[in-house]
Amino acid sequence: MQISLTKTFSFEAAHWLPTFPDGHKCRRLHGHSFRVDVVVAGDVPEDTGYLIDYGQIKAATEPIRTQLDHYLLNDIEGLSNPTAENLAKWIYDRLTPSLPILAAVRIHETCTSTAEYRGDA
Repeated sequence: MQISLTKTFSFEAAHWLPTFPDGHKCRRLHGHSFRVDVVVAGDVPEDTGYLIDYGQIKAATEPIRTQLDHYLLNDIEGLSNPTAENLAKWIYDRLTPSLPILAAVRIHETCTSTAEYRGDA
């Protein structure tokens, strides 16, 4: 049985987007309550009946959440241009070693704006 699971975490952070035009509201320093969906996918082994323990996903994401929560994203190495797109890839790249079945990272920057990264396949 092929299945995908999603585990969500959230963090609060500030950023500004240096590539946006002068005068654009996103070029100014501002903050978001970010929500991140971590999606894993694969075949469910018949002997266990589950793909992965949600606790394993949480353990893999917690160091990243801690690194981002209540920080200025622009100051974090690799996030000098912290668009939702770049943030999704940045998180994906850091999760892949500990979650080899990672399928996607989805960033909810606002209630109505989302970016999803599925790797460079």
